[in-house]
Amino acid sequence: MSRSADVRTRPAVARIAARAAGGAVRVFLVLTGLFWLLPTVGLLLSSLRSPSDIAAGGWWQVFTAPARLTTENYTHLLANDTITGSLASTVMITVPSTLLVLVIGSFAGYAFAWLEFPGRDWWFLGVVALLVVPVQVALVPVSKLFGAVGLFETTLGVVLFHTAFGLPFAIFLLRNFFAEIPRELLEAARLDGAGEVRLFTRVVLPLGGPAIASLGIFQFLWVWNDMLIALIFADSQSPPITVALQQQVRQFGNNVDVLAPGAFVSMVIPLVVFFAFQRQFASGVMAGAVK
Repeated sequence: MSRSADVRTRPAVARIAARAAGGAVRVFLVLTGLFWLLPTVGLLLSSLRSPSDIAAGGWWQVFTAPARLTTENYTHLLANDTITGSLASTVMITVPSTLLVLVIGSFAGYAFAWLEFPGRDWWFLGVVALLVVPVQVALVPVSKLFGAVGLFETTLGVVLFHTAFGLPFAIFLLRNFFAEIPRELLEAARLDGAGEVRLFTRVVLPLGGPAIASLGIFQFLWVWNDMLIALIFADSQSPPITVALQQQVRQFGNNVDVLAPGAFVSMVIPLVVFFAFQRQFASGVMAGAVK
């Protein structure tokens, strides 16, 4: 019996109950999504209010006087050299850290998936073991190392730290994804005269696009939102946006007219990146999670 026939033969009460249950789930998911977005909406509305309005009450009061919304806070934000410089510093840290992890992780993932070399499985086991090493363990020894080689409080030092701690997960994810590529496809390319470099660039990378995109989102979000590493290793004269906002709180107390738009800009950029690649993110994570 077909599925459609089976559905028609079910009692009417069962069909109504099934539809009601499905509708309840949808309503629950919508309400959960709205509840999750509530802080973001509140931050956006706060960033569009004047300092006097912010001091007078919560952001929900904007619905009683929507005409009082203003973009003046963003004008002041763009005129704040500390915030604009911190955004530039964040980009200079995040983009290289993400690209290095993608490039090195792709090469290493391909090597662990398809190249034969002595101790390959043991090396990969070591990479997997590095996944459980917390960042805090390396703060003191890396600080001493960076101080000795002159990388402390430099952009390069922060990039190298993020790259080193992003590679274990990158190699693990990409190796699992690349290993799912049919061996026959690679063998056919080799019979056509493709070397390892051409095989990697023309076959593996195009097929690994979803996994690489999901990895890029993971790394971008982690580096952009990081505060611990930036607070310790970044240049104090041009800190990333997370540290710059923290310094604004420390120096000026309740200057919400700067903090609210700054925090919203800092949050909306990774959100745009995530939603732009959400399809690749979902397919990459699901495909790389199962061998």
